[in-house]
Amino acid sequence: MFSRPLLRQSISASGTPGTLAGMRNYRHNRVPGRSYFFTVRLADPHSTLLTEHIAAFGAALRRVRFTQPFHIDAWVVLHDHAHAIWTLPPGDHDYGGRWRAVKIAFSRSVRASRPPGAPLWQRHIQQRPISDDDDDYRRMVDYVHANPVSHGMCLHPAEWPWSSVHRFMAEGWIASSGRPC
Repeated sequence: MFSRPLLRQSISASGTPGTLAGMRNYRHNRVPGRSYFFTVRLADPHSTLLTEHIAAFGAALRRVRFTQPFHIDAWVVLHDHAHAIWTLPPGDHDYGGRWRAVKIAFSRSVRASRPPGAPLWQRHIQQRPISDDDDDYRRMVDYVHANPVSHGMCLHPAEWPWSSVHRFMAEGWIASSGRPC
């Protein structure tokens, strides 16, 4: 088992609270073990099942975390795909088994919402290890949080409801854009 890190407030390079792009000190959100960036996609790129059944997706993640612990550093869920940064416990590299269990649990919970026999998920997940370089980690966290903006879903990351950006703002790791969440 591993523990969550002690987290400190982050400020922009100018020394004042900044916007998402201005906040650059996320290293205290990391825990021991390897961190990975993931993208998982539904088979149908026009599907909205992930956001329609966000509670089921969250429950699937919690169920897997209970049996196979890992830390979710950052995440965002869009209609047809999700991005996440996970840190696994030291010496553990089985992210594939964890994602497989999440996909199975979610698929079972939304079975009635989709045509029988149609694949729900794309077969493979996209993943890449995040280097020990803090800049790489920060870039990936920023990418995760900015993804709804780059897909035209909102104008500011804080406007998207299904994102860890709200946790980052609540903990003082990034400043609010000033726009309503």
